[in-house]
Amino acid sequence: MEITLTPQCRDDMLDIHRTGDVLTINGVAYDFSKLPDGATMPRDEAGCEWIASDVERVGGVLHMTLILPHGGDAPHQTRFPVPITVSQDGHVTLPPYDNDPLMD
Repeated sequence: MEITLTPQCRDDMLDIHRTGDVLTINGVAYDFSKLPDGATMPRDEAGCEWIASDVERVGGVLHMTLILPHGGDAPHQTRFPVPITVSQDGHVTLPPYDNDPLMD
């Protein structure tokens, strides 16, 4: 699974968990297992406010863009995130929401 992130300064948080072709976003499961190779699911059909693009399966790999919320003091890696390749089931690690004041 290839996830591109589009950062937005906002107050809510994002929690993602992957199990096969099911992506659980903030506790709601989105099952992409029926999307065949070479097909595209329009963003609106996914029914998720966090999905910011169509969802595609290319060469067996799901591709999508998700909104990445961040705070006003987010670090560079959050404001300019690199795409994430998710190859295992479990929690998806995202860039930090904000700079941690304890790290100063």
